[in-house]
Amino acid sequence: MNKIAFIGRRGPHGSAAGREGLDALLASSALTESLALFLIEDGVLQLIQDQRPQAILQRHYAPTFKLLELYDVEELYVCADSLSERGLQPDDLIIEARCLPRAELTRLWASYAIHLSF
Repeated sequence: MNKIAFIGRRGPHGSAAGREGLDALLASSALTESLALFLIEDGVLQLIQDQRPQAILQRHYAPTFKLLELYDVEELYVCADSLSERGLQPDDLIIEARCLPRAELTRLWASYAIHLSF
């Protein structure tokens, strides 16, 4: 079975890419157990605690990430370099994720046959 890597590069608001990528990941989890979520660049902002998207008339979907465990999505990776570049730390995230340097993430996702970027 092919391994699928979902790669989130965009911030949580301003486009529907993050929300749609999360929806696709959750739907795909019903079809395969060989998938992972990688959040890099502005994608790390999707997991930030205490977001207030209602102020810009956006839907607050960050709590949906807590469903990953329920859907048996256990491989969740966050780029440590991207967090640092944005003045953030792993404790700022809404859920626990494995924080790895960019170079290590790149090597890891190279082992996945399919890459879906959002």
